[in-house]
Amino acid sequence: MPGPEVLLYGLPLAFLAGFIDAVAGGGGTITLPTLFFMGLSPAQAVATNKLLAIFGSGSATVQYWRKGHVDRALVLRLIPLALAGSALGAYLVHFIDPDAFRTLVGVVILGVGALVLANKRFGMEDRYPGLTGRVLALTLPGAFVIGLYDGFLGPGTGTFLMFLFALVGFNLVRSSGNARTINFATNLGAFLFFLIGGQMVWWIGLPMGVANALGAVVGARMAMLRGSGFVKVMYALIVLLVAARLFLVR
Repeated sequence: MPGPEVLLYGLPLAFLAGFIDAVAGGGGTITLPTLFFMGLSPAQAVATNKLLAIFGSGSATVQYWRKGHVDRALVLRLIPLALAGSALGAYLVHFIDPDAFRTLVGVVILGVGALVLANKRFGMEDRYPGLTGRVLALTLPGAFVIGLYDGFLGPGTGTFLMFLFALVGFNLVRSSGNARTINFATNLGAFLFFLIGGQMVWWIGLPMGVANALGAVVGARMAMLRGSGFVKVMYALIVLLVAARLFLVR
């Protein structure tokens, strides 16, 4: 078991992860390797990472929600589907090797990033039409599939959610607010699941969770202050970071 000195680098990295995740998703690509590097077992690292995630995604959700950047009517319809998908994904991981899909998902997320960057206006203006049939036809199955991916593999879940919301007309700031809210719900569900397993390292998870939450507050406020252009740049960086993890980490 590591000693308290690991928090000297764990806390600033958790803050950075919270900042990044609140803007464009992908914070887990920083926190999970950090927990492994600290000396935690795989089960402890995954469980403790979910403890961090509810701090970060929860505080980011509060920031976006209070400023009106979350479409409550839509998000509340999608959360149950995302939770159901996440539960199914966690079940399927016992039968299907996730490594077989890492390269495929890496290619997909690079393609998503290229689409976002190639279309200069994509996600820059808010053109959301409301709860139309087209919006529900895209977001309802989309939330379930992305939730399934979150439970099955995980990296880039928030980034995929942002793309889904931008696809139906939200600007990238509101897309981020919606994505963080659904991510909070799925993280909370996973946290309760891992809580039963008793693998969380609380003395590491709680202080790093607080640092993650502080980073998320700063990140969410920066995204709302700087607007969709700033979020788009961060989104591109996160796409590269997530793809690198999927291609390189086995």
